[in-house]
Amino acid sequence: MANWSSGQFDADGRDRTGAYRRLIEDRGDMTGTQTAAVTARSAPGYGEGRQALLAAAVHVVATRGLRHLTYRSVAQQANVAHGLVAHHFGTRDALLAAALEFSLANSVGSISTEPGSGDLDALFAGVVDMVRANPDDQAFQYELILEARRRPELRPQVEQVYATYREALRSELQAAGVEADDALVHLVFAAVDGLVFQQVCLDEPALTLPSLERLRDLLRPLSGRSVRAD
Repeated sequence: MANWSSGQFDADGRDRTGAYRRLIEDRGDMTGTQTAAVTARSAPGYGEGRQALLAAAVHVVATRGLRHLTYRSVAQQANVAHGLVAHHFGTRDALLAAALEFSLANSVGSISTEPGSGDLDALFAGVVDMVRANPDDQAFQYELILEARRRPELRPQVEQVYATYREALRSELQAAGVEADDALVHLVFAAVDGLVFQQVCLDEPALTLPSLERLRDLLRPLSGRSVRAD
C-alpha cells in the first residue's frame, strides 16, 4: 500500500518509487473487478474478501459520500460481518488509503491502452470505457477531493490522486517524444480530468470521445515521432 505521508513524491509530483509502473502491473488483477457490480451483494469467495471490501468502500463513498464510510456500511455493502473490515484494515484511515489505491489502480491504466509504447493514438483511448465500466472509482475520487475542502487533513490524499495521474501522463508523453514539462502535464491532465468529470456527472460519452481525439491532435505536433498520416 502506498504511504501517503512518506514523502515518496518529489516537489514536481513525480513518484520516486515508480507507483505508476506498479499500478500498471497490478492492473491485471484490479480491472476485472467492476466496483458498481458489488451491489449484487453476493458474499465474497475465499481469497476475495479484501478486494470485495475495497470495492464496497469505493461504492459507499461514491454513492453516499465520504462521511458514510464506516466499517458497518462497508460490511453491509459487501454482505459480510463488520468485524472482517476491521480485521483487514485496522483503522478507517487505513481503509480509506487502501480504497484510494484500489480506485487508482482501476483507473490510472486508462491513460494509455499501450503503456510505455509512445503511441499517441493509444493515449486516453481507454478513458471512456473505463468511466463506463467503473464510474464509482471516479466518483469516489471526486468525493474525496470535495471533502478535502472541508477537511484539510485529507489534502495529502488528494495531492496523491493528482500526483499519480500526472506521473502516469508524464511517462506516456515522454515515451511519445513530447517534452513533458510541468505546465504541459498539468494542462493536459486538467483537460482530461474535466472531460471525465462531465462524463461521470452527465453520462455523455459521445461528447468525450471527439474531445479526446482533438486533444491528441493538439499533442501530435509536439511529438518527436512521425505524425500520423490521415
